[in-house]
Amino acid sequence: MSRVAYVDCVGGVAGDMLLGALLDAGADAERLQRVPEALGLAGVSIVVTPVERQGVAARHVEVRASESRDGHVHRSWREIRHLLEETAAPPRALEIFTRLAEAEARVHGVPPEQVHFHELGSDDTLVDVCGAVVLFESLGIERVVCSPLPVARGLVRAAHGILPVPSPATLELLRGAPLYGVETAGELVTPTGAAIVSTLAESFGPVPELVLDRVGYGAGTSDFADRPNIVRVLIGTSAGASSTREVALLETNLDDLNPELVPDAVARCFEAGALDVWTVPVQMKKGRPGFVLSALARPHDEEAVARAILEETTALGLRVGRLRRYELEREERLVELAGGSVRVKLGRLDGRVVNVSPEHDDCAELARRTGRSVKTVWAAALAAAGEG
Repeated sequence: MSRVAYVDCVGGVAGDMLLGALLDAGADAERLQRVPEALGLAGVSIVVTPVERQGVAARHVEVRASESRDGHVHRSWREIRHLLEETAAPPRALEIFTRLAEAEARVHGVPPEQVHFHELGSDDTLVDVCGAVVLFESLGIERVVCSPLPVARGLVRAAHGILPVPSPATLELLRGAPLYGVETAGELVTPTGAAIVSTLAESFGPVPELVLDRVGYGAGTSDFADRPNIVRVLIGTSAGASSTREVALLETNLDDLNPELVPDAVARCFEAGALDVWTVPVQMKKGRPGFVLSALARPHDEEAVARAILEETTALGLRVGRLRRYELEREERLVELAGGSVRVKLGRLDGRVVNVSPEHDDCAELARRTGRSVKTVWAAALAAAGEG
């Protein structure tokens, strides 16, 4: 069984709200308090306060800078990336900021390298992003699902001037996510909140099948009249073999692509995050031989995989469908053999190992180095995995 978190965006989602909800659900508060130091943000502290929103008890998180420090310093994407790469930042934080930089670049029509984050480069944004990753990890979360997101109309003042809400960057981040309009005035979904959930959540929709363990509530600063300004996190374990995960199926028919370019297109799809890619020969119009290029991807990787297909093939469009996929719990084990090691993938069903598969590339490389046959190394790795 896997550990699942469902982010229920009752009043929207922002970085500080998500931190509060995860803390309220039992995440390690000490790990969050160590985040500013890990990022080299001297003079930055985190204050957690119990509050109430529309009668619901929740936690509010505030990132504070000392009087000697300007906590609202604005950083460029280049500076943010350097900071995350050179400090003890969690790897997924860089992934979140990369999505944020790409969204800002599309909005302003510039390359990501020229993006200046303004408010999104401040200390509190850094702490919100890195803190969210750290707290999900402290809870042992393996899978995140997010609810549909409430959005309001209105205006907000930013460094670039007066912007509509949701902000253009927020909408770029939420492409493919389900939204619904509400009458509440204000910015319910912030760019930071959108960046976190659009990166970490594998899908958006209703509560997945799970055995509920704990619930946490995080509060925003404002207090709305028509809804509690909270985000709620439901933590539990997947319901065993009956649980499924959502995937996107992307397909296009091709009859005019140079066959030598097909492996390049397949490789680009995998680089973009595809789970699997394949081709099937078909007969197309006017009796032409052709093939269908298909790719499976998590919903949050759908757009990147679609771009890869459109850029690397002659396709003018492609079909996208949503499917549910039964999946085994997966584990990778390293086994030691004479002359080297081989990765072995294990598939578990209700805790039982039902599939064992040595990594072929590892077997082939070890066979080449030792002069043995690939099948001999494969069999040895299979046996070693069984002994472990």
